[in-house]
Amino acid sequence: MHYRVSLVRSGQSFQAPAGQVLLRSAQAAGVMLLSSCRNGTCRSCMCRLVEGRVSYTIEWPGLSAEEKAEGWTLPCVARPESDLVIDERRP
Repeated sequence: MHYRVSLVRSGQSFQAPAGQVLLRSAQAAGVMLLSSCRNGTCRSCMCRLVEGRVSYTIEWPGLSAEEKAEGWTLPCVARPESDLVIDERRP
């Protein structure tokens, strides 16, 4: 299954397979998102999830409970569980 990921700022969109992290899906589609560590700790890819649901490849990514509640996500370790709208603006 694939989900559609739409980016608010750039207006770009790409398809993301359900089991693949968003950063990898974006790169495969030629969409560049900021990244560094690719393991959920550096937070350089942090952006806001406006719509949709994700799950994480690690138990607790480098986000506080408050950040998660506010919709922040880390595309390097987040897998889509629905179509997504992401605001790639930095906090």
